[in-house]
Amino acid sequence: MEEKRELKPESLMMSYGYKPELSEGALKCPIFQTSTFVFKKAEDGKAFFELAYGQREKYPNEELGLIYSRLNNPDLEILENRLTLWDRAEACAVFESGMSAISTTLLEFVKPGHLLLFSSPVYGGSDHFIKHVLTRFGVHIMGFMAGESKEELIRKVEATGKPLAMVYVETPANPTNGLFDIEMCREVADHFSNEEHKAYVAVDNTYMGPLWQHPLQHGADLVLYSATKYIGGHSDVVAGACLGSAALIQRVKTLRTFLGCMAGPWTAWLLMRSLETLKPRMELQARNAEKVAQFLAGHPKVEKVYYLGFLQENDPQYPIYQKQLKSAGAMLSFDVKGGEKDAFNFLNHLKLVKLAVSLGSTESLAQHPATMTHADVSKEDKAQLGISAKMIRLSVGVEDAEDLIWDLGQALQHV
Repeated sequence: MEEKRELKPESLMMSYGYKPELSEGALKCPIFQTSTFVFKKAEDGKAFFELAYGQREKYPNEELGLIYSRLNNPDLEILENRLTLWDRAEACAVFESGMSAISTTLLEFVKPGHLLLFSSPVYGGSDHFIKHVLTRFGVHIMGFMAGESKEELIRKVEATGKPLAMVYVETPANPTNGLFDIEMCREVADHFSNEEHKAYVAVDNTYMGPLWQHPLQHGADLVLYSATKYIGGHSDVVAGACLGSAALIQRVKTLRTFLGCMAGPWTAWLLMRSLETLKPRMELQARNAEKVAQFLAGHPKVEKVYYLGFLQENDPQYPIYQKQLKSAGAMLSFDVKGGEKDAFNFLNHLKLVKLAVSLGSTESLAQHPATMTHADVSKEDKAQLGISAKMIRLSVGVEDAEDLIWDLGQALQHV
């Protein structure tokens, strides 16, 4: 009797969802560089459009037919199927950027007059969209910080008198590595949900990638990624993704169709390429980050290191780390002793590490959050959150760890 085995995601990344016999036996999925698809008969076109526009349910064993690359494309569909494996999601929608994934999702689930409760800090682009775009459409917003209790958040939401539409969380926070309890956020959302109205929980999981944290398993409705980062991993593609239940992702995909921000076949093909090495890349980056963090923590010109691996058992964030995360990850920040001039001197003398924004790539990247990725965050919020002029954010890559330590050490001499 043949033994059945449930293969792990890293074993399925080379083949899942792809049938070589449908593509002349090609081992790798070709790039389907086409805008439109030919129907065998008019009845097929009618049936495909009925499904695409949600006019009926799928028949048993019926597959969504190909219509037009703004709606679906083989590369995009195969990529979305493979991405669901890591987070054990029912469905996935891929976008041409992380911000298009975030903005489309927020526009779908947050309505005028409703309240968006969001963690702080969040990525600078998300911060701007929430504070300066959603508010133009009559959305009420309220930020909250790591460490605030469920009771505090419930009181704050009740005080607004507005219906809670969503709790939007970025954890770990960018760039402070602050942790937010996803299960607690679920409880807050459930407190304000009833049969007529549901409050959703969406988690930006970009910092941890699909490997080190799985928000859907802790009560999130939706998980979001800048797929440019660990999923892409080579600094050569910009993309985003949203995952969740089939019903919720269908809503996201419907709005994506009319906003026109889906990923194209080249983007999808590049991401499929990258998924094959996602696990070994991320594991090496995490090992390197641990060595780099230990070096920085012992350096006389470094004031503080923000690294999840340094959390102590008496830290209120430690239980969240133990519950939610499978690794300390490969992102860390640190404060140099001094100010902006000293931080810039450090950045300007790096030789191996690249001075650039973004993260999760094979190469190590360093940047200055206060004047770069979080430049649009108010001075008051920066001060409250600890995003100071002396802070450096470091994304650790796959280079030799000793070479990275040498480079950081020689650059710190100029602080």
